[in-house]
Amino acid sequence: MTYQPPCTITPAIERLLGKICEMVGRLSVPAQGGDLRLRRINRIRTIQGSLAIEGNTLTEEQITAIMDGKRVVAPPREIQEARNAIEVYDRLEQWDPYKENDLLAAHEIMMRGLMDAPGRYRSGGVGVMGREEIIHVAPPAGRVPILMCDLFDWLNRSERHPLVASSIFHYEFEFIHPFADGNGRMGRLWQTLILARWNSVFAITPVESMVHARQHEYYEAIGKSTKMNNSAPFVEFMLKAIFDVIENIGSDQAADQVTDQVKRLLRFMMDEAFMSAAEIMAGLSLSHRPTFRKNYLHPAVELGFLEMKYPENPRHPGQRYRLTPKGRRMKALLGEQSS
Repeated sequence: MTYQPPCTITPAIERLLGKICEMVGRLSVPAQGGDLRLRRINRIRTIQGSLAIEGNTLTEEQITAIMDGKRVVAPPREIQEARNAIEVYDRLEQWDPYKENDLLAAHEIMMRGLMDAPGRYRSGGVGVMGREEIIHVAPPAGRVPILMCDLFDWLNRSERHPLVASSIFHYEFEFIHPFADGNGRMGRLWQTLILARWNSVFAITPVESMVHARQHEYYEAIGKSTKMNNSAPFVEFMLKAIFDVIENIGSDQAADQVTDQVKRLLRFMMDEAFMSAAEIMAGLSLSHRPTFRKNYLHPAVELGFLEMKYPENPRHPGQRYRLTPKGRRMKALLGEQSS
């Protein structure tokens, strides 16, 4: 009997699958210069997000410095983790996601200098830790080679859409937990690799950074799927994360279409703090309130860059505004474009 990972395709999965495919189809291929810039920016976010899930404290700025060969003051292990991940992701186009030997070769680089015998399956038992307790005890080490062989055999035979197949593979990989260390970052890497083979936009898509932002939900989805013996909850979680990342990339490509007034407002806003319309006007040295609302405030809200403190009552006397995650990302992108 050939192995078939249990996964129920729910209505939510079907809806997300349709939305993601539609958005991916609308994304244009960046010009060469923009492609290289966006690839570098998102590669840094990807590496920082994936390592942060494992407890690495390096910032995007520090990883950028390591990538540029500059000296960084940080724990040596964390620097080694970053250097290894940079090398692995630089070889992204070389790895074949359907070959088990490539997975082992990628793990050897990812965990070089961090553990004994990188690139080899574990010889002992392991478990997956949640916040305070063990949420999963992996299968015995003796079964790992068989389980991984079955998983790759399924991946090569699967007729599932790559968005779904990559998520199922990711969950099954974490369930098997084939290595003594590095399973989380390898599972996320391999899902990205499968997706990049389907559509090149995923080579510059920082799915790992979105997973990091929802780390608790990530582990909850793994735990729920394990209890149900069905990867559907994890697949749904991953598709939601992918949807949000693709939506952000679409907004990145729309950056040039944002008016200069909205760009100016976004550059002024602080990332987390709520500000009143009067405070924003003063910061922008504006005095004509109707013009401010028509050309600056209302477009930023309508585009999803600003959120209101009292959205149910737009005219609330204490109304204040702050950047949404989409707005913070656009602000960061605008800063990168001007640097």
